Amino acid sequence: MYIPELYKNENAAEIKNFLKSNSFGVLINQTEGKLWGTHIPLELETNQQGKEVLFGHISKENPQWKAFENNNDVLAIFSGPHSYISSSWYDHENVPTWNYIAVHIYGKTRIIEGDEMLFALKKLVDKYEANSKNPVRIENLSEESMKQTEGFVAFEIEITEIQAVKKLSQNRDDKNHALIISELEKSNDQNSRTIACEMARERKQ
Repeated sequence: MYIPELYKNENAAEIKNFLKSNSFGVLINQTEGKLWGTHIPLELETNQQGKEVLFGHISKENPQWKAFENNNDVLAIFSGPHSYISSSWYDHENVPTWNYIAVHIYGKTRIIEGDEMLFALKKLVDKYEANSKNPVRIENLSEESMKQTEGFVAFEIEITEIQAVKKLSQNRDDKNHALIISELEKSNDQNSRTIACEMARERKQ
């Protein structure tokens, strides 16, 4: 994606935390001669070989997985908080804009089965069941329930490139930067308030 130099995020730890917190992404590839996108959780984890990958799974009825066999190149898009920025908040005339955080990951898919699939599925379920009152555990599910896994295809994505953008009004002077934060903090929209927090943190670095 196009990222002006000012807005590039090359902080590996920060990107990793972002992916852990915003793991519901869009998987894009060429399927049946056209661009195809599926909205699914794509979890950044370490596989059984000790390599950092993205784990995911899709329904067998979704033709996207069949395209992995001929062309395993994919793009995964992860979106974070975003907010409209009104130029009426500045102390000078200018145009409105949008602040946002996003990560694009390019990689190559590999279908996983058996123990590798169960390993990936357990990672996913354990993460999202961590705060449940009665957490579900893959190892405790009945054979009947586990038969449902026959209806999806699990895969991992070997990461070949990461592009991360963090557009947070870095081009504004301290006065106008503070004015933007002040206006965002007044909003009832959670995205706007989160962007305000991110802006403040970024300016302190």
